[in-house]
Amino acid sequence: MITDGVLNSAVTILGTTKAISFDDKVLTYFDIGSLRFVITESILSMWLIMAVLIIFAVIVRMRLKNFKDEPSGFQNFVEMLVEGLDSFVGSTMGERHRRFTPYFGSLFLLILLSNLSGLFGLRPPTANYSVPLGLALITFFMTQYFGITSKGVKEYGKGFLEPMAPFVVLNVVGEIANPFSLSFRLFGNIVGGTILMGLYYAMLPWFLQIGIPSFLHAYLDVFAGVLQAFVFTMLSMIFVSGAFADE
Repeated sequence: MITDGVLNSAVTILGTTKAISFDDKVLTYFDIGSLRFVITESILSMWLIMAVLIIFAVIVRMRLKNFKDEPSGFQNFVEMLVEGLDSFVGSTMGERHRRFTPYFGSLFLLILLSNLSGLFGLRPPTANYSVPLGLALITFFMTQYFGITSKGVKEYGKGFLEPMAPFVVLNVVGEIANPFSLSFRLFGNIVGGTILMGLYYAMLPWFLQIGIPSFLHAYLDVFAGVLQAFVFTMLSMIFVSGAFADE
């Protein structure tokens, strides 16, 4: 794991040393044959977030038939959410790509809840590099797939030779670097906030941990969490829409 042995620190407070570990703690594990499956804090957090999204989707589906022409209450919230996500996709990818709203809307909500889960005492799944990398690789393969299917293999390959053939190496490296830059941006911001809040709570006495942390949480968890969810989703949409042939 990328955080193992890297995010461990020791903080000295008035001559007393406190060990602070930022590793993704192992909660339990089980064996199937020769394979060992480990359940960590990040995995548990991700399962809880997935459960929340699935339950929310089921509730919306069950109440959909009772929606009225004049929305109010829960219906108003659902319609505002759907219209906002649809407008977000349409304005970023163009009107002809609104069909991607279900995927990118789900991606945004998943990352958003993951980033904000630290407010509820959970370890943000996006603070584990495997999660941002996995989501970024989905974007990468979507980009390659739609680039090939919309342009054709020959035309798609020609794109790596622009503006001149010697640039093919730079173009290939740049394409491969996209998922890593996309994932590191999200991972770095979220794990950075997790570390700063952990250091704050460990270094200061209890009376300075009342009230003041709310301002830090507002920036490091809420503001940064929403911003990074927005940036990751928007860049993913730009990569995918840019792969299509111009019409």
